[in-house]
Amino acid sequence: MRHNKKKGLKLGTDAAHTRAMKKSLAKALLENDRIKTTETRAKALRGYVEPIITWAKKGDLHSRRLAIAKLGDKNLVAEVFDKAAQGMWADRNGGYTRIMKLGTRKGDNAPMVIIEIVSEPVVKKAPKKAAPVKAAAPKKVEAVEEPAEEPAAEEAAEEQAAE
Repeated sequence: MRHNKKKGLKLGTDAAHTRAMKKSLAKALLENDRIKTTETRAKALRGYVEPIITWAKKGDLHSRRLAIAKLGDKNLVAEVFDKAAQGMWADRNGGYTRIMKLGTRKGDNAPMVIIEIVSEPVVKKAPKKAAPVKAAAPKKVEAVEEPAEEPAAEEAAEEQAAE
């Protein structure tokens, strides 16, 4: 049974080590805005960091306390909340991180990536305008003539009838 088991990837360790690793990676990412790690760790980290940024966008006391509980660093939380207050992610509804693949690590062939915090504003695309519909002229239907039987076939039919 899975009583009190957390969702998510184990990352090859026990639960306490996984939790500590995610916390450490999240601190490094929020301090440096970009880190290099394995693809699996980056995908696990994405689900850990994005709620913190969402709480920072809210900016209330409860959200701040949740972020401090998750990161364990008041100064770092204050820095993230200040960035959010300046409107760094104001126009973005989720998707605060970006993962870019680098290739494989030399020693163990593990897929390496760079995970970074997205700081560019969202570019909203203008909806495509439909091309004006032209009234189609009725197509002319040409009469298809059936090909006449070949003369050789007619002669062969006449010879058989004569016999």
